[in-house]
Amino acid sequence: MAVRLKDIARDLGVSVVTVSKVLRGNADIGEETRKRVLKRMKELNYQPNMMARGLASGRTFTVGLIVPDLVHPFFAEFAKSLGGVLRTRQNALLLASSEEDPEVELQEIRTLLSRGVDVLIIASCQANLRNFYELGDKRTPYLLFDRNFPHLAAHFVGSDDVQVGEIATQHLIDLGRKRIAHIGGKGTSPAFDRLRGYRNALHANNLPSPTNYAVAYEKTEESGDTIGFQAMQQLLRLSPPPDAVFCYNDLTAIGAIDATLQAGLRVPEDIAFIGCGNLRYANYLRVPLSSVDHNTTELGRLAGEFALELSTDPEQSPRSILTPSHVVARASSIGTTPEKPTR
Repeated sequence: MAVRLKDIARDLGVSVVTVSKVLRGNADIGEETRKRVLKRMKELNYQPNMMARGLASGRTFTVGLIVPDLVHPFFAEFAKSLGGVLRTRQNALLLASSEEDPEVELQEIRTLLSRGVDVLIIASCQANLRNFYELGDKRTPYLLFDRNFPHLAAHFVGSDDVQVGEIATQHLIDLGRKRIAHIGGKGTSPAFDRLRGYRNALHANNLPSPTNYAVAYEKTEESGDTIGFQAMQQLLRLSPPPDAVFCYNDLTAIGAIDATLQAGLRVPEDIAFIGCGNLRYANYLRVPLSSVDHNTTELGRLAGEFALELSTDPEQSPRSILTPSHVVARASSIGTTPEKPTR
């Protein structure tokens, strides 16, 4: 026989309302009582009836997430962290990929909205994102992450990508590099802002910023290593070639380093590299990769907490949450690795 809330309440000598509040994560329950209830739920392997909860509350206890590429390390790590937060409140995560295609993205938005998700989280690949409510849904709150649209009044969680570009480029400048190139993305706010940060740092240090030293490509999330390889081949044909490169993300940096090594050049002696994202396995690469860490796990945690807030209070005024970033220096820029790989 299935365990019911009143069974748990009877065992602990508390009201059904108290047990229900613990299940919903209400803050007006004492910590000791909360622990007792959760312990008993675990002992009895209590499984809440989500359909019944949904009928009673008008919610589905699901959050939809749309990303450009499900297998990209950044989006996968974000989704893992986000899902962990939602799980603590018995919320499910529905995942979808836009494949960096605006039409596919609109289709996935409609699909998730039709399934009645309580909140929609999206890293949009649209060139000019308009209000999702134009798709016919007037109720579902949404949260942008990673890719922002400053002229759209919407909630946002992400990095300060101008700062990302500035600290990555400044790292290379501090190493004495003078001819610094940038392999960037196209058509997204992180691409625009990282390029701006790159140029800000060059300008602040009175270094040249030749237009042919900054190259931009689409689909840097989906095909970053291939794009990085091709872009670096283009940069190596310049006279003189760059002596350092700030890459849009770690995958483009991996491809760019491969092209450099195949050309018979040394990393970092001839050309230094820094990526962005701090890929989990960056320390294990043939040349351990310097990278800007924007704390992807923290982004997922913040987005999860924000989504849970919006699911119960959807009428909040739009606000943005930005996480700070920092450089993790490794052999691709400094020649030695200060960290040892950890398992």
